[in-house]
Amino acid sequence: MTVYHLVVIFSLFVAALAQMSLKKAATVHYDSLWREYVNVWVIGGYALMFLSMAIDIWAVSKGVLVKELSTMESCSYLIVPLFGMLFFKEKLPARKFIGIAVILAGVIVFFI
Repeated sequence: MTVYHLVVIFSLFVAALAQMSLKKAATVHYDSLWREYVNVWVIGGYALMFLSMAIDIWAVSKGVLVKELSTMESCSYLIVPLFGMLFFKEKLPARKFIGIAVILAGVIVFFI
């Protein structure tokens, strides 16, 4: 694993924070349709998602293989539910936990 692979992992956390920002925007009530889509949570969420994408493109240009990147991106299925539990007090049912474990097992098998 190179330093660029660690950068991709950082990018996964940035993308997960972007999703948390967009979820926060969806939970807030706004008085107009315009404010519903143009507010700090939505703009911040899309800016973080853009940053994550730019980091991924940079990492690929530095030697991370696209097949490695796409496999590592599946780890977001772990990070996003954990952030949901942390920030929004969401529950993680056993069925979803088992699904996450299967995804992570696939990622581990890919990198062995």
